[in-house]
Amino acid sequence: MRKVAVLAREFPGPDGTPRRVLAHADLVQLAREEGLSQKTAEMFSLRGGYIPLRYLRNIGTIGIDGQDRLLQATVGVVGAGGLGGGVIELLARMGVGRLIVIDGDSFEDNNLNRQLLSREDRLGSSKAGAAQERVAAINSAVEVVTNHLWLTGENGAALLSGAEVVVDCLDSLPARFLLEGICRDLGVPMVHGAIGGFMGQVMTIFPGDEGLGAIYGPPTGAPERGVETRLGNPAATPTMVAAWQVHEVVKILLGKGQTLRHRLLIMDAESGEVRVIGTGGNPQ
Repeated sequence: MRKVAVLAREFPGPDGTPRRVLAHADLVQLAREEGLSQKTAEMFSLRGGYIPLRYLRNIGTIGIDGQDRLLQATVGVVGAGGLGGGVIELLARMGVGRLIVIDGDSFEDNNLNRQLLSREDRLGSSKAGAAQERVAAINSAVEVVTNHLWLTGENGAALLSGAEVVVDCLDSLPARFLLEGICRDLGVPMVHGAIGGFMGQVMTIFPGDEGLGAIYGPPTGAPERGVETRLGNPAATPTMVAAWQVHEVVKILLGKGQTLRHRLLIMDAESGEVRVIGTGGNPQ
């Protein structure tokens, strides 16, 4: 701890109050000299009351203990496209310590308008692999477990083992219902998100909730895709929804605020309206 105190300096927080912080370069040095992982060095610092400077703007909202909790957390993200790319980036920037990314797809030209992980030089390459590369460039404390394959009823439980929350970033209803069932069997909450045109929706589903059935009806006979086949997916809509999904994940992990459980949030950027529709049960 003495070495941490030597490296630390005071820096004004968002409210102007001086905070004891450690710059990223100092944490890299500390990890190297002490033989620690980057994540362990950050957690060690937080528990001593020293804030990694990269997280300073998080602390006013989630606190030092909350940041430590996020670094210990594991979150599954199924789908690394429009929604998933945004979710993965924001979770990494928040400092969620371990991400399980599942996506069997590769980038195509039509992804370039909205998928944050896509680039012209990545066309034809794995979306899951791009997620790992992007997170490594953003936050070296975050571990990414990548799975370049499709989620199935046979592999889902094993792939998502250890996840405390799973984020639904899929683009077909049968796949969403499949994921919901896997999360129910694992006993973990799922944060659902979907987009189409200027509109998006988010709902948090805990095991035992009616969940997707309250939105779409029974899974038998569910169409492969929704209104996005007609309205398309413009650039900003997935980012709008991904931001809400990440807030839901953080609230679940920290036990903070009121989640969108039993409530469907509908965002319509075209009209500028946001609505919340109850789907049964008590919001938590």
